[in-house]
Amino acid sequence: MNLNLHESWRNLLVDEFNKPYFETLMAFLTSEYTHHQCYPVESKIFSAFNFCHFDNVKIVIIGQDPYHGINQANGLSFSVNDGISHPPSLINIFKEIENDLNSDYPESGNLERWAKQGVLLLNATLTVRAHHAGSHQKKGWESFTDTVIKTISYKKSNVVFLLWGGFAKRKAKLINDQNHQIFTSGHPSPLSANRGYWFGNKHFSKTNSYLIEKGIDPINW
Repeated sequence: MNLNLHESWRNLLVDEFNKPYFETLMAFLTSEYTHHQCYPVESKIFSAFNFCHFDNVKIVIIGQDPYHGINQANGLSFSVNDGISHPPSLINIFKEIENDLNSDYPESGNLERWAKQGVLLLNATLTVRAHHAGSHQKKGWESFTDTVIKTISYKKSNVVFLLWGGFAKRKAKLINDQNHQIFTSGHPSPLSANRGYWFGNKHFSKTNSYLIEKGIDPINW
């Protein structure tokens, strides 16, 4: 398993790579990717870190684990490869952006354009076996990504954390809210959104207002 992580992250997380849990995780992934179809493809497992370098992080959006359908996942939470139909949660994210910013609905569901502007699209679990949701949970990824969140909280300031849904909200305990801004809401999945817990949160305009207030360039959502 190739750890093709950008050096800005590699230098900060090098201690994790030598821990027993991470070595066990890598052995598990080597077996899974050898014997099963897994997503994202191996070269894109760390895309969140490779498109959004540590020094550039302005915003962290936390997802749970990758899409498990054919060719959907591209290593960025909530994002799909170009040409792939938008999953329901992503549709609701884009609808909220439309309403919040009075903008057009985006054609592409590939959120690399956000990542390159400083949005870390971080899934708690970075891989999954095809058609088996949650199949790589509790194998070690959560320890790694929790360390990522704590590292950002400790070493940076004025980062916006967008915590959508119960799972993401539980990550708030890893974040120093004296140094960072946390916005929470329901999850953009239809189950939550249709109950009124997502639409109208205005997280995209609120995030940009906060960034501008801190002298940081806003995001072109």
